[in-house]
Amino acid sequence: MINIDKLFIKMKSIKHLSIIVFAVVLLSSCAKIFYSPDAYTLAHNQKIIAIIPPTVSIAANKKINAESMKEQQRTESINFQNEMYSWMLKRKMQGKISQEIQDIETTNAKLKKAGYPENPLTSAELCDILGVDGILTSNYGLTKPMSDGAAVAVATLVGAWGATNEVHVSLSISDCKNKKIIWNYDHKFSGSVGSSSSRLVDGLMRNASKKMPYMN
Repeated sequence: MINIDKLFIKMKSIKHLSIIVFAVVLLSSCAKIFYSPDAYTLAHNQKIIAIIPPTVSIAANKKINAESMKEQQRTESINFQNEMYSWMLKRKMQGKISQEIQDIETTNAKLKKAGYPENPLTSAELCDILGVDGILTSNYGLTKPMSDGAAVAVATLVGAWGATNEVHVSLSISDCKNKKIIWNYDHKFSGSVGSSSSRLVDGLMRNASKKMPYMN
């Protein structure tokens, strides 16, 4: 028989430790970063920037059909874009970013009118359509080696931890006037129990912002 009181205490410990485990795993690997020689100059000359809806790919799952997978990817793209926008807007309010950030409703409405993403567009075309000085594009590759429920069960019964989300992300900043990428951040990390788009983006952006040319 499993002692209910001991199980409850372990579950509470899992809830609190999940944040710590996530942070440790996130910071355990090194990101690959590219700067153009004039990255900081061009970034600080930009007045308004736009966050393009991320391209999201999710590892195939036999239990999910192709159409459901596409819908899940669209949903995650919206979630990630919203979280990135909220994160950068907060830093804008704190005075850490000087550029204006185009609201995502305007960004998405203009992109939808242009037929994006069904109609692929270059960075230069995205700049012209959105009428901005810089764009932040991103790609998220997601896998889920085990469900949150399975991870909780394993941690409770045998004290082992497993990642529930592996994310390979690439962020790029393009300068519209010069029509080139001025910064790229490529990173692979894992999130543990309780990982969400909000927590993943917060951890990612906290790490990436230390190297991002927009940050004052």
